[in-house]
Amino acid sequence: MPGMLSHWRRRIGAFIGGFEAGLGNRRLKGFQPSRAHLNTLIAAAGADITARARWLIRNNGYAANAIDSWAGNVVGTGIKPSSLIADAGLKAVVQKLWLEWTDDADADGFTDFYGLQRRAAREVFIAGEVFFRFRPRRPEDGLVVPLQLQMLPAEMLPLTRNEVLPSGNVVRQGIEFDRIGRRIAYHFLRRHPGDVTDPGAAGETVRIPAAEIIHVIDPVDAGQLRGVSKFAPAIVKLFLLDQYDDAELDRKKVAAMHALFITTPAPAEPFDVAESIGENGERTMDLQPGQIVMLEPGEQVQTSDPADSGQTYEPFQYRTLLQVSAALGIPYAYLSNDMIKANYSNARLALLEFRRRTDAYQHAVMVWQLCRPVWARWMDTAVLAGALGISGYEANRRAYLGCSWLPPKWDWVDPLKDAKAEIEQIAAGLKSRTQALAERGYDAEQVDGEIAADQARERTLGLSFSAQASAPDAAMTPADEAAAAQENATTS
Repeated sequence: MPGMLSHWRRRIGAFIGGFEAGLGNRRLKGFQPSRAHLNTLIAAAGADITARARWLIRNNGYAANAIDSWAGNVVGTGIKPSSLIADAGLKAVVQKLWLEWTDDADADGFTDFYGLQRRAAREVFIAGEVFFRFRPRRPEDGLVVPLQLQMLPAEMLPLTRNEVLPSGNVVRQGIEFDRIGRRIAYHFLRRHPGDVTDPGAAGETVRIPAAEIIHVIDPVDAGQLRGVSKFAPAIVKLFLLDQYDDAELDRKKVAAMHALFITTPAPAEPFDVAESIGENGERTMDLQPGQIVMLEPGEQVQTSDPADSGQTYEPFQYRTLLQVSAALGIPYAYLSNDMIKANYSNARLALLEFRRRTDAYQHAVMVWQLCRPVWARWMDTAVLAGALGISGYEANRRAYLGCSWLPPKWDWVDPLKDAKAEIEQIAAGLKSRTQALAERGYDAEQVDGEIAADQARERTLGLSFSAQASAPDAAMTPADEAAAAQENATTS
């Protein structure tokens, strides 16, 4: 019956026409994509995709460069918070305590909180997801706020764990859901399935409440439970391109090992020159610079003339890397470090598009899924532990948790032109100084406080610095520029 229904649909589609993409004609006859949900596809192939992505990053220069470029642009030196607490004094206390705590944030002790952000950006790109577990600490541990974060890679949550529990909850791909679909817990492995140095029992799991876990993921389909690597559409091309490069390099190496070939009608007779036997039993002789070798009658000398890859090698590499670049969402120049093909205009265009994608990712993934939950848990822990004394915190918790997250500033392609354009936008009321400073990754109140402190110190010390002297064109109007030009012409 299903076969007849499918046949009937094809006949109707062929009769009606309409969407060519839905027809079963000769060109599309072999195009039969799977209709399985993404969760099913990830369960079947997710582990292999992640393993291959990690292999490429360890062994392929383009993959390693792409992941470092992505993490550097998404996180850089850190996506940093700016509390929205109205009380300036309390805000300063909160910001200072947070800065002190960031050094203690990593449970493994390898980096600070902003380093964890960078590692998270890498993991989500490689494996499609990463997990963080809140680790409350005791007062005697000596932390400014008794809280740390433990990073758990995607492999620690088994994709094959699917069951219905006696309570009625359902475990799907290691995630436990209640009867209305809320995440209740995660069933993590106690040891990494690929780490043979860990003496723990293989396959043993532990149930961790969902409130203690942060699941960072960039979903691509509705209803998706687990992540899929960003490398998925590029893995095949990267791997085959790597093999092609290796084969080409090895061919060149083998060809370069042979300088001359001598053919003779009587191979059994020895040469008149000193010869030796090679590793594979072939007769060889060494050539010295300027040496003249007398050959027997009938012997001929043929130089090694290996076939060249021709002029197709470079275009083929370029086009393949362009496809990989598009699949990864990384500009070609960032993927290959090839700046020769870029000029100012197309480099700026590619950079603007990349920044739009990065901005969206920073907000939807890094800030929403990682930074905000950590800030909320940190504030709660700091108040409960007495590190922050905030009266009425529980009653006004939402107001105290208000926070803006400032990504690192983008470096300008043309700093002078971009700075002038921004100054004109502020002067015309198209943007505020607060917005401009936030786009650079700075807190406006902090910057204003530093400027006021600098100016007070300069007055005390009798110092005077002119902003006009350092950037005379920035404050000049068109009339001023015309007058200056006329004065210069008269003087000359």
